[in-house]
Amino acid sequence: MIAISVLKKFAFLKDFTNDQLIKLESLANEENYQAGTQLYSNGDAARCLYLLQEGKVALFMDNYMGPGKPPMQVTIDMVTKGESMGWSAVVEPFTYTLGARCLEDTKLIAFDSFKLRAMMDEDCALGFKIMQSTAKVISTRLTHTRIILVGERGLSTLTEY
Repeated sequence: MIAISVLKKFAFLKDFTNDQLIKLESLANEENYQAGTQLYSNGDAARCLYLLQEGKVALFMDNYMGPGKPPMQVTIDMVTKGESMGWSAVVEPFTYTLGARCLEDTKLIAFDSFKLRAMMDEDCALGFKIMQSTAKVISTRLTHTRIILVGERGLSTLTEY
């Protein structure tokens, strides 16, 4: 079990009450992974929502270059201490939309997706806060993706309208 004082340090949980954090504490488990470990792939069932305590994780997608060629991995975002990942655990269809690989030895706090969604259904105020935090993560990730897209393609396709 993870202490409430630890959970309070994460931006994802910053607006949560102590009572809500006590509920989440009961679901929180610590997981440790070595550098190089792939946590999940695009399309995998989203088994957990994660908060990163230590380390660095790359979120990536495979870019298929054509028949007979291996896919090229494109890094979409880096997750570091204090950040979250795995929002797909609470958003249908509950499958990860990117892959995740540890770049350093990594310590995570994991919330089981089934138990978390059941708790969200039971406590709508808690569910609403989790979805608000999830929306912020998705928005940030979308902004990073746009920056990458403009950086890679924007300059070569600039058009005056």
